[in-house]
Amino acid sequence: MREKMSDITYRLPQEIRLNGAVPGPRSEELAARRTANVPGGVASTLPVYAADADGGVIVDVDGNSFADLGSGIAVTSVGASAPKVVAAVQEAATHFTHTCFMVTPYEGYVAVAEKLNELTPGDFDKRSVLFNSGAEAVENAVKIARAATGRNAVVVFDHAYHGRTNLTMALTAKAAPYKQGFGPFAPEVYRAPMSYPYRDGELGGKEAAARVIEMIEKQIGADYVAAILIEPIQGEGGFIVPAEGFLPELVTWAREKGIVFIADEVQAGFCRTGSWFASDHEGIEPDLITTAKGIAGGMPLSAVTGRAELFDKVQPGGLGGTYGGNPVACAAALATIETMEEWDLSARARHIEEAAREKLGPLVEELDIVGEIRGRGAMFAVEFVSDSDSKTPHPTAAKQIAAACAERGVLILTCGTYGNVVRLLPPLTISDDLLNQALDIFVEEIRKVAGN
Repeated sequence: MREKMSDITYRLPQEIRLNGAVPGPRSEELAARRTANVPGGVASTLPVYAADADGGVIVDVDGNSFADLGSGIAVTSVGASAPKVVAAVQEAATHFTHTCFMVTPYEGYVAVAEKLNELTPGDFDKRSVLFNSGAEAVENAVKIARAATGRNAVVVFDHAYHGRTNLTMALTAKAAPYKQGFGPFAPEVYRAPMSYPYRDGELGGKEAAARVIEMIEKQIGADYVAAILIEPIQGEGGFIVPAEGFLPELVTWAREKGIVFIADEVQAGFCRTGSWFASDHEGIEPDLITTAKGIAGGMPLSAVTGRAELFDKVQPGGLGGTYGGNPVACAAALATIETMEEWDLSARARHIEEAAREKLGPLVEELDIVGEIRGRGAMFAVEFVSDSDSKTPHPTAAKQIAAACAERGVLILTCGTYGNVVRLLPPLTISDDLLNQALDIFVEEIRKVAGN
């Protein structure tokens, strides 16, 4: 029997509580140590240092409690210290923390693969391979597609984000800060226009897909393309939800041409969008799907899941990694998935979307700087513009609002190619009271910046 969210008890008080100036003295002390030991190339959103987290709150080393609308970038969907995940990690670690699955295999890896093969879209024979990070999963999905097709070209999209390794930097669209100064990049990567309804005018999904197909056929040649790689809902690029029909058209055409269709669900997967996967919303069945972030409740784990016949083309030893599918991370993943099932967190994500739309929806008509609200489930965003007519991106507004929210105890994240989008990624276990309080503060700060 599924538990109800109202039945869940939290270890920490689910409240915003600020004890004084932010950052406090202990965080400032840690910041000084950081400056002396950690390079500036690693940046952080909040100037405070976490000491504890549970449900929808993060408590810093000075005792301040923040509403968490970031989830460690969509990772702690079940909360940062979900009881079953904590217990599973503790139990696994008492037996062994590592053997390397390629040396001495273990049941946890197999059990996670079984669960992924069951949950991911598509009623066909599947296989799964486990890694550590989203970028690793994406790189290996490309490897599998190239091995299976004997082709080299990979088509990606405007506004895409796929990681920070060399190949995934080439796949990622945004130059600064992710690619600047780090080239040269991997070859045979081609960029196509994304369906971006807010900025596409009257261009529908099928028409946007036809634009992509024409570009591929004329500029690359379908026979040279190993894979089309796309986020069903773009993450770092601005939480862009493509127009209806865009994804199915691309999938159909890719199948006709023998092209592997890869869905990057690293950020959108595992109940985040109100379904197990964002691909489910339009009924598409990717040939390969990459997952990470929300998969293991905060432990490092990622996966590629897909058609068995594609994996069969890869030689023994061609896939793997020393830490891929770590036994403790696998235990965490199984407990995370069990928690999502028991608490019906897909439904919870849809409830969060309803709350966000109710509070944020009216701002589109009321305030000129609010260009669009969009997203699915608890993957929700607001795009800020200078005015609604020109739709000129307004990154200053997004930055000011995020900073003001942080000062009032609400952690939110910005994103978008132009830096003008605020994204909301709360833990799916956040309480209604805390969610509504955080959204009210967000709305208040939007109105201040808009001059209302």
